[in-house]
Amino acid sequence: MAEDLSTTAADAGPVLRLLLDGQPRTRTELMDLTGLARSTVTGRLETLVAMEFVQPYGEAASTGGRPPARFRFNPAARLVLAADVGATHLSVALADLTGQILDSITVPQNIADGPEIVLGAIAEHGRSLLAATGSTTTKLAGTGVGLPGPVEHSTGRPNHPPIMPGWDSYDVVGHLSAEFPGPVLVDNDVNMMALGEHATQYSEVEHLLFVKVATGIGAGVISGGRLHRGAQGAAGDIGHIQAPGHTELCRCGNTGCLEAVASAAAIAANLRAEGLKAETSQDVVDLVRAGNTTATQAVRQAGREIGTVLAACVSLLNPSVIVIGGSLSQAGDSLLAGIREAIYARSLPLATTELQVVASRTGRQAAVRGAATMVLHHTLGL
Repeated sequence: MAEDLSTTAADAGPVLRLLLDGQPRTRTELMDLTGLARSTVTGRLETLVAMEFVQPYGEAASTGGRPPARFRFNPAARLVLAADVGATHLSVALADLTGQILDSITVPQNIADGPEIVLGAIAEHGRSLLAATGSTTTKLAGTGVGLPGPVEHSTGRPNHPPIMPGWDSYDVVGHLSAEFPGPVLVDNDVNMMALGEHATQYSEVEHLLFVKVATGIGAGVISGGRLHRGAQGAAGDIGHIQAPGHTELCRCGNTGCLEAVASAAAIAANLRAEGLKAETSQDVVDLVRAGNTTATQAVRQAGREIGTVLAACVSLLNPSVIVIGGSLSQAGDSLLAGIREAIYARSLPLATTELQVVASRTGRQAAVRGAATMVLHHTLGL
């Protein structure tokens, strides 16, 4: 019955949305808040209770006669499967209907192994997590997946992803729909990180940028409280904006792209040229944490390059919060300091007076939390 969740949410409309905050309410309170007739509220409550999305919760204080019953949202009625596919890792998680992560697993997984193997691993780990909670696939409300490349969100198909051989136009939705009931939604991982950070840490913020700095560089845009994907789902692809004064060749074929200048891969290559052992993002982070001056200076300069591009984004989008995440953000204050330095030097005071540039609070869980949130927004009509 999990596939009926979105229909139920649409039918229940304002009654369900009011109860999603977890606060118990009586029929009369729901009537007053929605403006709906008692018969309408009663009918919708009966439907929601029958599907276990809402449950009775004690009684309100009586003003004479029988105490009125109260009802509250039941976040355990269904589960959401969320997956974050990275270049070299896979995280799979189960969440309840509030987006709270109940259990998760992270394993090494090379995206270049191809969609059959990677999606097969998602299905395998998803079923293992369900079994560990004593549940079956019938309890799933849906599945959300974040991929490390451009995705056409309307179809869930990767669109010429540069680090995902064999994935271009692959039917991810069809593959996982054969494994699990309910809708399957797919987007790029940075959009998922932006959704996860916004939903769990900055839900009251209307305008937010999430910037991932790792093997590549990208951004997720929250505008007006909602994820902004753009016309073809390419919004936030700041890694391929040209960094002023640079001509380095990028893997996309252009020159001077921010990703070719300031990503963890670019920094590692520069450090190797200096005779340091740096193959991965973690190697760069470890060098900075160990106090290596060359690595620290390289990361701070990368921050300045990123901040110069973000200054243009600040002028265009006027966010109130910029969140810096991704593996390179674990290098401490060096990256943030460089980013802040450039943004505040190159942006007008009006745009930066209230601007916060902060490190991610959700860390490695940002993408799976966002994937779960994406499914909840779809199925609960948020």
